[in-house]
Amino acid sequence: MNSTSIVIFGASGDLSQRKLIPGLFSLFRKGRLPEKFDILGFSSSHMSDEEFGDKMRKATQEFTEDIFSNEDWQEFGKHLFYQPGNFTSLDDFQLLAGKLSEIEVGPANRLYYLATPPRFFTDIVAMLGKTRMTKETHGWHRVVVEKPFGTDAESARELNRQLHQVLDENQIYRIDHYLGKETVQNIMTFRFGNSYYEPIWNRSYIDHVQITVAEKVDVGSRAGFYDEVGALRDMFQNHLFQLLSLITMEPPASDQAQDLRAEKVKAFRSVQPLSRKEVKEFTVRGQYNGYRQIPATLANSQIETYAAIRLFLDNPRWQGVPFYLRSGKSLAEKITEIVIQFQEPATLPALSSEKISTQPNVLSFCLQPDEGFHQRFDIKVPDTVDERRPVEMAFHYKDTFGKSAIPEAYERLLLDALQGDPSLFTRGDRAELAWELLDPILQVWKETGEPELHNYEPGSWGPASTDQLLQKDGRNWIRVCGIHPRDIVSTIVS
Repeated sequence: MNSTSIVIFGASGDLSQRKLIPGLFSLFRKGRLPEKFDILGFSSSHMSDEEFGDKMRKATQEFTEDIFSNEDWQEFGKHLFYQPGNFTSLDDFQLLAGKLSEIEVGPANRLYYLATPPRFFTDIVAMLGKTRMTKETHGWHRVVVEKPFGTDAESARELNRQLHQVLDENQIYRIDHYLGKETVQNIMTFRFGNSYYEPIWNRSYIDHVQITVAEKVDVGSRAGFYDEVGALRDMFQNHLFQLLSLITMEPPASDQAQDLRAEKVKAFRSVQPLSRKEVKEFTVRGQYNGYRQIPATLANSQIETYAAIRLFLDNPRWQGVPFYLRSGKSLAEKITEIVIQFQEPATLPALSSEKISTQPNVLSFCLQPDEGFHQRFDIKVPDTVDERRPVEMAFHYKDTFGKSAIPEAYERLLLDALQGDPSLFTRGDRAELAWELLDPILQVWKETGEPELHNYEPGSWGPASTDQLLQKDGRNWIRVCGIHPRDIVSTIVS
């Protein structure tokens, strides 16, 4: 049996301390890591094996407080090693190869995790190639690439080209932690594992779809990075578009990764690119008040901290169904939600009175927080003549499986990468397609300044123009997660 080495580049950074080492520790406690494994950190910080172990122990104890135990860590810590080095130094990579030879017993599988700024991705992979550490002879060698994967279509294509000079596509695991979330994975089970949803999952029954990823925090310490990126690049190219593909994809031919990923790409190919006129009319960009006063930002910054767009898919299932996507910083609440609004019901004889109106049925995927699914429908209030009220059937993970049932997204993705399952990782052409959809929007925003960059108050739901985006279609933003049906305005007829 081959041993397995997990090499983390940028091991002294925040991602390793908050997510990667705690995720690996959790997998170890559950008995899901390979029987023979070692974890080797590599970064420019000078530390010994022992100092690295102590640093990771403190971080893991902080971020896995509910499950941490000294006894488990004592065993896990025996597998931690460290090698200082520069990401662009061939000599340092040769030392890394020597360190791996010292700790590995016989042939070894290797998982290289690039937890570094994107500018080092190609340097690291090139050095791995020059030292022949990606050559698969007696075991598999895989590379996990963090986001962002490029900043536009051209840079994404160039990044793919440079990676493919060293690696085969099946060795590359482009990670988006949103796909590792249990609630996101369950979208597919919900759609394809329940026979009464798939027959109505189309334009004949669905009026429109809303996808919201709202963050309550402001840009904080990321201000310098954010002022060059903005909400559209930061959130839409990966997180929101991933959710869009899961909602719109066709059923895959099998549960194999190649079939699942192929259907996601086909869904992306169906998205209609926005014309210059449509960009001005059907996109929104906003910036929260006070953003320009942050020291790391420009005094006249035009970067958006909020964005919303309307899209259509050109295929038989979704023809004519609008998809509204929005995301922003410093909003009223932290929430990720997908809302499916079904078409208005046909008027029935029993409800033919002009005094009685109905509300459309709504299905909501609450991805975070308070994860679960909600179905909303109208009923007649007992002991009334004409009063109607929306009610819900709801499922909450914490109620059924317990508060700690949902694992961290990185834990699942690390396990999949170790097991060679790329289902929840992004294929190279999908990354390029996502940028091809966003590039025309970014270009119009930059060249024309349209639509206007609207300010909004921190703690609000964004600029007023985001409501107008739906109102011009005769619709409104819907929020289900975290709101009890009794708090919704009922349709009461006197």
